[in-house]
Amino acid sequence: MKFRAGFVSIIGRPNAGKSTLLNALVGEKIAIVSRKPQTTRNRIQGIVNVKAAKGTPAGQIVFVDTPGVHKPDSNLNRKMMHEVQEALEGRDLVLFLLDVTHKLDANDRFALQMLERAGGPAFLVLTKIDLIEKTKLLPLISEYSQLHAFKEVIPISSLKKDGLQQLLQKVVNALPEGQPYFPPDQMTDQPERFIAAELIREKILRETGEELPYATTVVVERFEEGAKLTRISATIYCEREGQKRILIGKGGSMLKKIGTAARLDIERLLGMKVFLELFVKVEPGWRESRGFVDQLDWRRQLEDLGGRK
Repeated sequence: MKFRAGFVSIIGRPNAGKSTLLNALVGEKIAIVSRKPQTTRNRIQGIVNVKAAKGTPAGQIVFVDTPGVHKPDSNLNRKMMHEVQEALEGRDLVLFLLDVTHKLDANDRFALQMLERAGGPAFLVLTKIDLIEKTKLLPLISEYSQLHAFKEVIPISSLKKDGLQQLLQKVVNALPEGQPYFPPDQMTDQPERFIAAELIREKILRETGEELPYATTVVVERFEEGAKLTRISATIYCEREGQKRILIGKGGSMLKKIGTAARLDIERLLGMKVFLELFVKVEPGWRESRGFVDQLDWRRQLEDLGGRK
């Protein structure tokens, strides 16, 4: 069988398990994960090279993780939905994720409308099947498969690695014949400085309250790789002085907690020691500022860095 390669977009409501699935398929943490919705704000590509198996061709799958689909109410959220729309264009297949522990809601139906408008082949992937009784799964498969003309319906558990091999095999079979898009040792198209910023933001999501994470973002200002040590300076932006005080904490305790946890993850990512400096700045209403939101795109940041060289 000839080699197959293509782009596969992963879409669904917030907290459907998209980033967890991407990390499980790639085998490395390239997308941050938290229990809070709207954790993912950008398109994230994860590259999986599949070896030939009986009846299955060898191939390269470029998975595209997307922000959770929701009706946008700010410039930041509109940018996130633009990222989803971009992911639905020029792809070979869509994986539409539904969380079996969660009843269908307005966000699920909004995502289905986007899928209908985009057209093209799609698989329904039912996630978190380890969290429900097996007797409940078949009725859900029967019910949800009627929502759209899905080519396949595949139940999985990303945490238990249940159903992932079957998913990969069916995805490869659905892709067109062609050459790989990326070298065999590449796992993502993201630069390491962007992943570092996301890992810092993940710790903010985990360590702070319900409102604060949505009002914060992280920009890496300096990323200097040495032979044995990488120096990183990053700024956490928030919208109000009260949020800044929470992020810093009493005697700098919260900022230290966030920084220590992020540094350990970044060291695992880079495979070397990291010196991490964190700063907190107030940028009132940044989520409504189109110019500021546009600057958060790592592709734009790389262009700006190239222009300063």
